[in-house]
Amino acid sequence: MSAATSSFDIRLPRSLKAERRDEIAILRLARPEKRNAIDDPTVFGLEKFFAELPDGIKAVVLAGEGEHFCAGLDLTELTERDTAQGIAHSRSWHRAFERIEFGKAPVVAVLHGAVIGGGLEIAAACHIRVAEASAYYGLPEGARGIFVGGGGSVRLPRLIGVARMMDMMLTGRTYDAEQGQAIGISHYLAQDGHGLATGIELAKRIACNTPMTNFAVTHVLPRIAESDPAAGYLTEALIAAIAQGDEEAKARLTAFLEKRAPKTVHK
Repeated sequence: MSAATSSFDIRLPRSLKAERRDEIAILRLARPEKRNAIDDPTVFGLEKFFAELPDGIKAVVLAGEGEHFCAGLDLTELTERDTAQGIAHSRSWHRAFERIEFGKAPVVAVLHGAVIGGGLEIAAACHIRVAEASAYYGLPEGARGIFVGGGGSVRLPRLIGVARMMDMMLTGRTYDAEQGQAIGISHYLAQDGHGLATGIELAKRIACNTPMTNFAVTHVLPRIAESDPAAGYLTEALIAAIAQGDEEAKARLTAFLEKRAPKTVHK
């Protein structure tokens, strides 16, 4: 590892591997022999990692080892549960993925190979999604006689719409990387093997923003989008005033007005 790269002190299960590169954290799902299928230790590890993320980390890249991002729930763990146990299991996923969506830092997901079931639910909880050409998406729960339990029924319709999610679950339809980009699953496409580099570059850009702006985008914007217009306008005014009152924001605005900061151009 280079001098700018270090490991974390957070104790994680063997199914997760984390490293730090300056202000960027890279977290990998590390069960390639299981196509990175999610078991309970992985869920608890995800919750722990994002809950204990050091304050100096300004963005996270989430990726998968091996040929796939994540093939969803490890069905070997799907034991006989009564209703109460089933609810508790689903809620454990909700807690873990909420730590991703509303955590300390924006998260960039790098998707390749299978991104199905719970894997797609994890991806939906992230803020930016980079898909390699090999990525494909599916929700096979219908064929398994189960239902999504990791927040997919809340997050995925916001990305692709209720009708498309119904189609995927009822018919087993899958989408490849380009199709997934077209319907709104991913933000960026990358060649196979280049997704991580793209994800890290995006994370570096995110880390250059002020912490208050990143907080407003990841925590406040989703709530505004779900609120009625009157409440949304008021919340927007409040967070805009808070953001522009930040000392770092004032310095950046001054630098722009004094022509010491670059203008926005199309790249």
